[in-house]
Amino acid sequence: MKNTLYYGDNLSVLREQIPDDSVDLVYLDPPFNSNATYNVLFRERTGEESPAQIQAFTDTWRWTQETEATLAHEIIANPGMPAKVVAMVTGFLEFIGRNDMLAYLVMMAPRLVELQRVLKSTGSIYLHCDPTASHYLKLLMDSVFGIRGYRNEITWRRTSAHSDANRYGANTDTILFYTNGNQWTFNPQYQEYDDKYRARFRFSDPDGRLWADDNLTAKGLTGGGYTYEYKGVTSLWRVPPETMQQLDAEGRLHFTRRGGIRRKRYLDESRGRIAQALWDDIQPINSQSRERLGYPTQKPEALLERVIRTSSNEGDVVLDPFCGCGTAVAAAQKLSRQWIGIDITHLAVAHMKSRIKTAFNLETGEDYDVIGEPTDVGGARALWEEDPYQFQFWAVSLLDARPQEKQRRGPDSGIDGLLYFIDGPRSTPQKIVIQVKGGQVSVPHIRDLKGVVEREQAVMGLFISLEPPTSPMRTEAVSGGFYHSDLWGRDFPKLQMRTIAQLLEGQGFELPPSVAPAYQAAQRVRRAQGRQASLGEAGE
Repeated sequence: MKNTLYYGDNLSVLREQIPDDSVDLVYLDPPFNSNATYNVLFRERTGEESPAQIQAFTDTWRWTQETEATLAHEIIANPGMPAKVVAMVTGFLEFIGRNDMLAYLVMMAPRLVELQRVLKSTGSIYLHCDPTASHYLKLLMDSVFGIRGYRNEITWRRTSAHSDANRYGANTDTILFYTNGNQWTFNPQYQEYDDKYRARFRFSDPDGRLWADDNLTAKGLTGGGYTYEYKGVTSLWRVPPETMQQLDAEGRLHFTRRGGIRRKRYLDESRGRIAQALWDDIQPINSQSRERLGYPTQKPEALLERVIRTSSNEGDVVLDPFCGCGTAVAAAQKLSRQWIGIDITHLAVAHMKSRIKTAFNLETGEDYDVIGEPTDVGGARALWEEDPYQFQFWAVSLLDARPQEKQRRGPDSGIDGLLYFIDGPRSTPQKIVIQVKGGQVSVPHIRDLKGVVEREQAVMGLFISLEPPTSPMRTEAVSGGFYHSDLWGRDFPKLQMRTIAQLLEGQGFELPPSVAPAYQAAQRVRRAQGRQASLGEAGE
């Protein structure tokens, strides 16, 4: 089995696709920040970040009939739900009542149970959360993984200091670290020393190496020590004579002016201080960060790399069930781990595919699989019938274009996606508009597209449909004429039509080669050397 991205509800994906005891490390950052609306940023025509954004999801949890049904059937009446989890959730119900927080916890409970099932007995899980919900989630984690599964509550300083009107500045996130058994992978990581510690290294050798001197005597220590004379100095030493001679031969002894002997400790040989539960050395993603992709809750790769290096080894399987723009997936790939990513929006899946392509030059179907996205017309039709908006997002992603915000109420702008390219004697940005239709299509649709192209001052219009266009539609499209590219010295049909079937078969539109991808490009990462074992080989 290849590394895999899944589109869909992670509860269903976990239950139907991920086997028991198959994952070494889980990292999840489930969205919770009441009333926050998260937007994905795209490139502007100039390649800069766009002020026009598209709503990825609205993180507003409400108690609804669906939540009530989940509580009744997925938790209380579910014979497979652990009794401690049922008791904890019903305790929450009695304590905080039916409200937004309980809606969030009811969503999380069955997912945490499934994550415990797929996690190996030697596996670890890191739950990244807002302090607003962390105390409830910790109790929920206790009920799933057991009190003895708790390892740490990690505090990450996600922003610099700031002031709030009537409380201390809220500048931290919480990461709950649990394990699924009594043995687990833990590779200690090191943080850089702070300036105060570095100041201790105030001596230097002729070659510029900084060092600090350290005591070599065993005086005052309980037990052990070696009494002997070395170069005229007699003392109770911490090391035997042969070690003292070796240190001297290596130039690691410091003979003080007062006739003492101390040991040199070089700064460049210090690995740093072992990482503690306070992570204040990893900077958040800011507006100037090179790795910023524009996804709303993007976490820095350094954060995920610390988690993955600590709690997994090369070849292990890393799972992120709320993977968003795929930072955990990218970090796992970079560190030669196998990975599984799950997200419920096609926007996120498209974003991840773009990131994996630009960062690692990995191709869908060759280097990893995408499951849940349509692969044929039947699947595309099913997606359209289930959710027309996700269908439109997916169809636009086939062109690596920028999807447009969809108004579920009110007039439609007539634009489902946009592409840009550079052309003309002054190398100016040119716009291409995209329309997507899932039902029956007819001539008025092409006339509408022609009007949108004129209104938006675009140079081309692309029409994507599930159903084949009619002959009159083809005639209407041909009447749109051509766009002449000065840069490429050729004409392109101004109005073009393709069906989903044609796009899936590789019959794309006739476009200038300079069309730019919509998503902000991830930093290029060198591929790991050597062959990585498949998921099926992991346990062999």
